[in-house]
Amino acid sequence: MGATVAYGLLMNVLMVVTIAEPVCQFFLQSRALFIGFIIGYFVCALAGAVIANKSDSPLVSFLGYNLIVLPVGILLCLIIPGFPMAIVAKAMALTAFVTLFMMGLGTAMPNLFLSMGRTLIIALIVTLIVEVISVMIFGYSGTLFDIIFVLIFSLYIAYDIARSQAYAHTVDNAVDSAVDIYLDIINLFIRILSILGKRN
Repeated sequence: MGATVAYGLLMNVLMVVTIAEPVCQFFLQSRALFIGFIIGYFVCALAGAVIANKSDSPLVSFLGYNLIVLPVGILLCLIIPGFPMAIVAKAMALTAFVTLFMMGLGTAMPNLFLSMGRTLIIALIVTLIVEVISVMIFGYSGTLFDIIFVLIFSLYIAYDIARSQAYAHTVDNAVDSAVDIYLDIINLFIRILSILGKRN
């Protein structure tokens, strides 16, 4: 599971380092291309999640995982160049610290975090809806939303670690669990980056 998560994160780092500039030039040259990417991103991410979670084959689940990792990498190629590298490095360090800390808590107190599953999904959906409404009506997507999402995704890391320990220890379940943890880490990183960028 850890190796699968690390693979996804490493792929994203390599994509940002090697292709961020041409990706930005391509997708940001017109509104239609950018909207096309956003639609493609959600389609690939949803398809990847469904494939990974529905399949009992580790190879098929890993294919689904890559359908998430690659569009996320392109998304990061569009986001990260807008921030100073010092801020990006700090966000990466903070994300790593929070991730390791919450993984430790999830391993040490699995029952506590497993009991939070329904609360976390409701909190995530409600916060997302409120943020979208706030942006559309008031034009506000401030640090408050970022902080709430940081808290939610931090708790989700512990929850998904605890949940992964409850599954049968198979390769397919390891890949499936890696999908959830990878998405938690990426969302946590993006929100921390947003907070640090606004403070800067």
